[in-house]
Amino acid sequence: MKIEYSKEADALYVYFREVKVTKSKEVENGVIVDFDKRGHVVGIEILDASKRLKPNELANVSVQNLPLKKAA
Repeated sequence: MKIEYSKEADALYVYFREVKVTKSKEVENGVIVDFDKRGHVVGIEILDASKRLKPNELANVSVQNLPLKKAA
């Protein structure tokens, strides 16, 4: 998983998997969800991110409760 911000585009993109995007759907104005050929979510793009998120929200990412061990 990767989170990337483009200052030039003022867009925030959350990558869940790096595979080819075959379909995109705008779920609300300026929020686009990308899907792979099987319909799984690949990532989410947020346009006008600086207007939607506070600067500290763009700069600070919190990761919590991740299952770090693989299931047997």
